[in-house]
Formats: sequence, C-alpha cells, structure tokens
Amino acid sequence: MSDSARRTPLQWLKHLERVCLQHARGLPKQQQTDETWLGIGFRLGDLQLVAPLNEVAEILVPPALSKVPRTKAWVCGIANVRGNLMPIMDLQGYLYDQPPSLNRRSRILAVSHNDVYTGLVVDAVLGLKHFRSDEQVDELPAGDSCVKQYMTHSFRSDDALWGVFSMYSLAETPQFMQAAI
Repeated sequence: MSDSARRTPLQWLKHLERVCLQHARGLPKQQQTDETWLGIGFRLGDLQLVAPLNEVAEILVPPALSKVPRTKAWVCGIANVRGNLMPIMDLQGYLYDQPPSLNRRSRILAVSHNDVYTGLVVDAVLGLKHFRSDEQVDELPAGDSCVKQYMTHSFRSDDALWGVFSMYSLAETPQFMQAAI
C-alpha cells in the first residue's frame, strides 16, 4: 500500500496545508494613502469656491419659481422640490445686495441645516473636488469681507486657490434668516 493510501483525513488536510503554504504568494504591500477632503466646487463671480460635501444636500437645475412678495431682492422665490417647499436665494445677490442673476449655467446648491432648508443659486457648479491634506493653506482667495466671513480656509491645487465656503455658517447667520422686507 502506498503512503498516500494510509493517510487519515486529518493527515490529508495537514499535507494540503503544507503544500499550499509552500506555493502561496505573499500579500501585496499596503500603500499608505493620503486622506482626501471632498467638496462641491462652484463659481461665484470670479471666485472658485468649494463647499464641504456634507454641507450640500443636493445640486439642482433651477426649478420653476413662484415669487414671494415683500422679500429682499436676493430672494429668487419658492419652489416645489419633490413635494417640499424650498426657498431659493441668490448667494451672490445676498452677499453683495444685488438682484438675482439666474442663467442657463446657474445651479442650486440645496442646504439642509438645523431648521433651515434652502437652495442657494451659484453661477456654476464645477463638480466634485478632491484635495489632499497637504494642499490646505490658511490664505484665502482675493475677495471682500462679505465672502471671507463664510470661508474657513483654502486649498491650493494646480496653481488655483479654492476657498472653502461654509454653507452651515451661512445658514446660521441672522441676516440670512431675515429675508422679509
């Protein structure tokens, strides 16, 4: 009788384990990855800004709006978004006290924070932006204090400076909540 015929099932398993370990390849080396910060890039006038991803509930094409009487000039109106009434505010109009400027490239960034559910009109959405932690800088993009008061820091990527605009900070501002005349 051959040696293999006299093996018990347990001996067979030990033999298979030995053979497998002899021919096994090592696992690939784990590479260290940088943590990335994610945000929604948007344009507001000449500024390239980015909002933290968790502060933007959704991005909308401007829906049909109903005007709201006796509101400030930067209030575009109110829209029905999937059965919910959403006030739509022009961000540039709010910051610079100008009338709304909706056009075909305009987009709405929906913000839902505490009891505030609103849409903010921006000039254009520039997509999802990824930044490495070593790209963070304290320098803020050129602009006036109207915008800078809502910026926390910036990221420098490919010679462009992206200011981080806090939608939550805007939603907590008492002046923003006072849309009535």
